[in-house]
Amino acid sequence: MSRAFYWLLMILWIISCAPNPPASLSDPTPVSVSSNNIPTPTPFQAQNSPDPYLNLVTPQPAPTFTPYPTKYILPQDISAPVEVAPSDTSGLLIYNPLTGLPVEDPAFLQRRPLAIKIGNSPDYVRPQSGLTLADVVYEYYIEWGDTRFVGIFWSNSDKAERVGPNRSGRYFDEHLVRMYHSFLFFKGADPRELDHFNELEISERFVTVGFGTCPPYFTGPYKRDSYNNVFFNATKWQACAERKGFDNDPQTISGGFFSEEVPESPLEVTRIYNFYSVYNYSYWQYDPEENVYIRYQETKDLVGFRKVEVYEPLYDDYTREVVTADNVVVLFVPYIFTNQNQAEDEVYNPSLIDYGNAYVFRDGIAIPARWNRTSIDQPILLTHLDGTPIYLRPGQTFYQVMGVTSNQIQNGTEWRFEFQTP
Repeated sequence: MSRAFYWLLMILWIISCAPNPPASLSDPTPVSVSSNNIPTPTPFQAQNSPDPYLNLVTPQPAPTFTPYPTKYILPQDISAPVEVAPSDTSGLLIYNPLTGLPVEDPAFLQRRPLAIKIGNSPDYVRPQSGLTLADVVYEYYIEWGDTRFVGIFWSNSDKAERVGPNRSGRYFDEHLVRMYHSFLFFKGADPRELDHFNELEISERFVTVGFGTCPPYFTGPYKRDSYNNVFFNATKWQACAERKGFDNDPQTISGGFFSEEVPESPLEVTRIYNFYSVYNYSYWQYDPEENVYIRYQETKDLVGFRKVEVYEPLYDDYTREVVTADNVVVLFVPYIFTNQNQAEDEVYNPSLIDYGNAYVFRDGIAIPARWNRTSIDQPILLTHLDGTPIYLRPGQTFYQVMGVTSNQIQNGTEWRFEFQTP
C-alpha cells in the first residue's frame, strides 16, 4: 500500500467519524430568522452572544425543592413597598398598588384580593370570562403542552360576576396567594398538590369548588361538558366570606413602580410570541395608538403536517372586550419537581423565589430586567440590570412565566420565547 493511498484512507475515516451538523429549526414559522440575526438562547445558556445579562454573574437556584428559604441570596432588600391606606380619610389620592391607577372607590381595599384559576385548554373553553377585569394575570405551563391563567382580582372584584372556566390548582399558585395576600379559587387539584395546600398555615385561603352557593361557584351558560363549565362569581364572595367567617380583613400590599413616562431603551418591539407548545402558543401585538398589547391566541394545533401558526384575537366572553395588557413581562423561572417520581407525569413547581432574569415590555420597547422576591409575602419587584427599579405603565400587567431553559429569538422588532421543559 502506497503512503499516499494510506493517508487518503485516514482522511476519509476522520471525515466519516465527524459529528453531523445540528438540525435546523422547523420551517416555516411566522418568525423567520435572517442570516444577520442569529437566534440567541436565553441568558442562562448563551455563550457568545451580545446578551445584556452576560456581563453580570447570575447564580441560579439549585434544582431541588425549597418551599421558602429562610435567608435570601440578595444582600439587601431593594424592594420599595407602596402602602395603601385602608380608607381615604386624609383627602389624598389613593393608588392601586397592583395597577398604579387612581382608586375611584377605596371600598375594595377593605378586603383581600382574589386569585382565580382560569382554564386555557381544551380550545373550546375559549373565549374565557373575566380576563379583562383582572388587575394582574399570570400564564404558566402546567403539563402536556397546556398553560393556565391565574387572574388577581382586586379593584374590579365587584364587577366580575363570571370568571372562568375554573380549573385545578397547582403548586405555583401558592406563590401568588402569598404574594398578594389573596384567596385562591380553583376546581380541585392533584392529590399531592391538594395535600400540600391543606398542610399550609394559610390553607383556609385555598377555596375549592363545593356544594351550595357559598363559595359562589356556578354552572356556566355554555353547552359543554360540566368539567369545563364551572365559573366563579366574585361579586358574591364578600358576603359569603362574612357568613362563613373567612379572614377577609384589609391588607397592606406592596406594589411595583408605575409611571406614564416611557423609559429609555434602544430595543423596540412590535410583537411578542410566547410559544409554550404545538398545542398552545400566542402572541402580543403592540398597538401604538392605544399604547397596549393585544392578545392573539392559537386556533390550530401544530400536529401532523401542519407547520403554519394560525391565530385569532382572544376576547373576554363576559365583558365582550379584546384581551389587552398595558405591560407584558416575561419571567425566566426554574421549573422544578418536588420529588423524582413527579417528573414522570409533569407535576411542576415553578420556583418564583429569590431572583432571576426577565424582560419588561411596555410602550413598544423591551427592557432587560431582573425579578426579585425578597419577602415571601410580597409580589416580585422588577429592576434594571443595575438594580434600579423599572417603572411599569399604569394599568394591567400580564406575566408570561417561562422556564430558564427556554429559547429566546429576536428578529428585528419581533421577539419570540419558546418554552422548554427541564
